[in-house]
Amino acid sequence: MTHTPADSHPINIEPKPQLTDAQLIELAQQIKRWGQELGFANIGITDIDLSAHEPKLQSWLDNQYHGEMAYMANHGMMRARPAELHPGTIRVISARMDYLPPNAGFAVNLADPNLGYISRYAGGRDYHKLMRQRLKKLGERISSHCEQLHSSHHNFRPFVDSAPILERQLGDNAGLGWTGKHSLLIDPQAGSWFFLGELLVDIALPTDKAITPQCNQCVACIKSCPTNAIVEDGVVDGRRCISYLTIELQDAIPLEFREAIGNRIYGCDDCQLVCPFNGQTPLTQENDFHTREKLIQPDLLNLFSWDETTFLSLTQGSAIRRIGHRRWLRNIAVALGNAPFNDAIVSALEHKKNSQEVDEMVIEHIDWALTKQRQQQASINRKTQRVIRTVQRGMPRDA
Repeated sequence: MTHTPADSHPINIEPKPQLTDAQLIELAQQIKRWGQELGFANIGITDIDLSAHEPKLQSWLDNQYHGEMAYMANHGMMRARPAELHPGTIRVISARMDYLPPNAGFAVNLADPNLGYISRYAGGRDYHKLMRQRLKKLGERISSHCEQLHSSHHNFRPFVDSAPILERQLGDNAGLGWTGKHSLLIDPQAGSWFFLGELLVDIALPTDKAITPQCNQCVACIKSCPTNAIVEDGVVDGRRCISYLTIELQDAIPLEFREAIGNRIYGCDDCQLVCPFNGQTPLTQENDFHTREKLIQPDLLNLFSWDETTFLSLTQGSAIRRIGHRRWLRNIAVALGNAPFNDAIVSALEHKKNSQEVDEMVIEHIDWALTKQRQQQASINRKTQRVIRTVQRGMPRDA
């Protein structure tokens, strides 16, 4: 017969209590206050049910609208199942951070084909690390608060465009805006110039209500897309989108889109620029998101002159750096081809073509740009000759 020592007793660990409904409501309110203190413009809370979006995601992938973005398909439907991404998740805290810089100068930039247009989200510091650090701090405050209430251990995980998750759909469900026809979230007071981030938690927080869509009959974004990338309400064919073509695409930009790209060398904001809800968008409170001096209304020829060392130095800490010097030159070559004829442009293109900085892919775009410049020169010459003949006939005295 086995005996238990007299000083040995079964260990009885009492589970820590769960938060009460009242405590959960108070915590949700506190999370939103903490979010504002950490620089977020708005915080929303939603459950993790994205099942309604799974057929739409599968259809988008089946249509190959993701192009070369293989990561969009690599994880199957996990993107619509947050609990698979982070086991135990029952709520998602969706956070918005505004990025519109002061003196954005959109019209001035687009109106001058000798300037390079850079999507305004990318003119300052890369948002990924900044937002993730803030979300991590928010998670730490939540955990500390729960510990003070003697609640059971809770864990969290922050994401900022860094994992397979349908962040815009979650933001929509969390009441941060509705999904516009351009597929971006729109807040009725703040427009769409904001980043999104998520904090996945295992706390049964009360959820927020979604906003009723208000695009109604407006189709400004669809009509204004330079490459007709918005194929139906809320659906973008990434293969046609200028942001995809100038950022995600690794190789040559298809010929059919090059003229439409104009002077856009990194991303495109057109669908947001024409949206009526962006008329009174608040400026960002983050100085890190202000456009860097070298990227304010930048001259294309100056940008094209940067060697790789200069490019890496001047884009350090920026989202632009991730496309690398090769694609940077590719994009600018297209923009230079679209610019009015200029001997200086032709000279710069020829000089770069004969340098050691370019490969066959970039050279192909330079050759295209040179052809475009010469076509424009010939056109100018024909027009000039026509003017000369007109003057000779109609103004012989002053010819």
